[in-house]
Order: sequence, then C-alpha cells, then structure tokens
Amino acid sequence: MDNTTALSFTMTAYTVMENYKHGLFAVFLMLYSITIILNLLLITVIYQTKESHQPMNVFTCMLSINEIYGSTSLLPAIMTVLMSETHEITVKWCMTQVYFLHTYAAAEFFILAVMGYDRYAAICFPLHYHSIMSNSKIGKLVALAGLYPLIVFACFYSLTLQLTFCGKVMPKLYCVNMELVKNACSNGSKVIISAVGLVLIQLFVVPQVVMIAFSYVKISGVCRKLSRESQRNALKTCVPHLISLLNYTICSFFEIIQTRFDMSHVPIETRIFMSLYFVIIPPIANPVLYGLGTQIIRVHILNLFVRYKILPTHLVKAGIVA
Repeated sequence: MDNTTALSFTMTAYTVMENYKHGLFAVFLMLYSITIILNLLLITVIYQTKESHQPMNVFTCMLSINEIYGSTSLLPAIMTVLMSETHEITVKWCMTQVYFLHTYAAAEFFILAVMGYDRYAAICFPLHYHSIMSNSKIGKLVALAGLYPLIVFACFYSLTLQLTFCGKVMPKLYCVNMELVKNACSNGSKVIISAVGLVLIQLFVVPQVVMIAFSYVKISGVCRKLSRESQRNALKTCVPHLISLLNYTICSFFEIIQTRFDMSHVPIETRIFMSLYFVIIPPIANPVLYGLGTQIIRVHILNLFVRYKILPTHLVKAGIVA
C-alpha cells in the first residue's frame, strides 16, 4: 500500500471477464429485467386480488420489494463496471453500494424469519390465525423488518464512513464492507471495525435464527399429531419458505467465507460464481417459488397470461392452473 488516499478502487474480478464482457452484459441485462418483471408481477397480482390479501402475502410483497431494491443496487453497477475500460469504481459509490448490499441482505433474512413465524401461527393456531396475525401486528412486523436493518447497519457503518483508504484493490464484482476495511490506511481501525462487524452479524443473525428454529420446531410438533393428509397440506404451505431460506443460507455462506477468510487458493471463476449466486438467484427464484407455490396467486397469474394471450385458454380449462 502507498500513503496516498485512494479516490477509486479497481475491481480485479472483472479482468477474467474482459473477453466475454459484451455477452455477459447482455446476460446480466436479461436477468435483471426478468428479476424486475417477476417481482413486479407478483406484487401487482397480490395487490389486485382480494383473495390474496393474507398476512403471508403481505410479507411476500415485502420480500419482492426487497429483491427489487437489492437487484437495482447491484446489477446495474456490475454492468457499468463490466463495460468500463478500467473496471474502477469511485470510493463514494463503493461505500454507497456497501450500504445497499448489507441492508438488502439483512432485510432479506429478517423477512424470511417473519414468514417463518407466520407459518407457525397458521399451522399451530389455525382457528386463531387472523387474531394472532392482526393488521396491527402485521404493520409492526413490516416496519421492524424494513427499519431494523437500515438503522442498525447505519449505526455500524458510521465507523466505516470515517475511514480513509490507502489500498486501491477490490477483488470482487461489487463492494462489501470487509473489503473496504481491508483497504483502510489505519490498522487499528481495521481491528475495531472487524470486531464490531462480528457483533453486528450476531444482531442480524441470532434473533432471526431463533425465530425460525422456534417456528419449525413447533410446526414439527403439531404435524406429528396430524393425519398424513393434513401433514402434507401443512408442510406444502411451508415448501416455498423452506426453499427460499435454504437458498438464502447458501448464498450468505458463500459471501461470508469470501469476506472473512483467505480465498486466494480458490479459482477466481469459482469466486465470481459465488458472488453472482448471491446477486441473481434469490431475486429470481423467490417470486417464482411464491407465485407458483401459492395456488391463489398461481391461478390469477396464469389467468392474467390468458387474458393477454400469453397462454392459450385451453390450458386453464384443462385444469393446469388449478
């Protein structure tokens, strides 16, 4: 490192993509468009369909809003840097991107935890579900899921904002907080922020893990007392949530091991795939899971396709959407 303050970072991960950048730009643009369309479609159908105005679908809408937020804060920036000659990003934009990335990831997990609690209330207390998940409680959960990540991470991020940077290399496709810290001029600041970051991870992870574990332990206990058909029906409503949760866990694991451990021995192509998995897969997979996995939503989406002649009418009449 030299002693001059960096004004930009070089994103070295893009060097291996240089020969394919035009094709990759087209792929990223297509994936970004699909992400926005799928999530907007899901939000629109839920909003316009009265039968879909259930607590779980409110959280599904919030999940889709977060997917749009995360994708828009990352993919356009990735495409811009990919097509640039120097593959550089300014320090200010890098720091802004870090805030978007981490609040998106934290909100995603919080929403998934709330959705797990919703499944617990629906399966364990079906007769009291709507009194437990009252409009007041839904409003509080939505506000908490939206504001908690923004406020808590902002408090921590105020430490990073005070740093000056002597390092000028960012070995990823996008900026993350730990890579910013590694480029800081002060070694003392690196140690403090790294330690505080570990505490922050606990704040963002432990309460949600406890809520999800509690919910599914209780669900499992109730399901053991039900008939097999009732078990299948109960667990069927949990499948989209469980797949989303597994998907999020995998991509978060990829990100954590990349930022907290030395990954220089891992081929750069593998690290790029791990980063792209985090950016692309959950925002596309979640609206498909909840759109096709929820019968009311699935019926209205496919009826909408029939109305606009995207699908032939006989598919609906044949019972495919039922």
